[in-house]
Amino acid sequence: MNDTIKEDIIFILSAVIDILKVKEEKDITELKELSNHTIHNASIFQDEDSVSIAILVYSLSKVIEREVDELNYGNILFFLEKAKDCLLKNKIDDYRKIIKKAFTVISGMDSKLKMYIEEVINQAQIKKGSKLYEHGISLARAAEILGISQWELMFYIGKTRITDKTKDAVNVKERLKFARGLFA
Repeated sequence: MNDTIKEDIIFILSAVIDILKVKEEKDITELKELSNHTIHNASIFQDEDSVSIAILVYSLSKVIEREVDELNYGNILFFLEKAKDCLLKNKIDDYRKIIKKAFTVISGMDSKLKMYIEEVINQAQIKKGSKLYEHGISLARAAEILGISQWELMFYIGKTRITDKTKDAVNVKERLKFARGLFA
């Protein structure tokens, strides 16, 4: 794991831990902002660690947003603190195992809740895939990084206006002047 990514994930984990220690109304917004912050590293380095932490944080924000009382903050906090500790000690493989356990804890809280959270995690992966695509990563690579199908990602991107965005067009005269300058 890249040192920049590791430091960023430690920062994110610290922030999430601080947010979850005291329940406030702004928690959802703060968690979503943190999730969006991590997608920047994922788009640059195309690494799975940044994407997984972004999805975990986003999933937590969605669960809290829907006021799911069954969410055991104690368990989640335990795993997040343990994951942070592993990163600080440079135990990357242990960190990844703990993050997987955190996903399992979120998914396994209640039989009804499990299906809901799995859907939230899946939707989070698709949404983060669209963000990667928006940052210039190919659709195929974004789907591969997140472990989702290209079809799911294409369907979601088709509903958004991402592909409709264009940069300011360069004047034809400017383009011609540039082209002529190449051969001068």
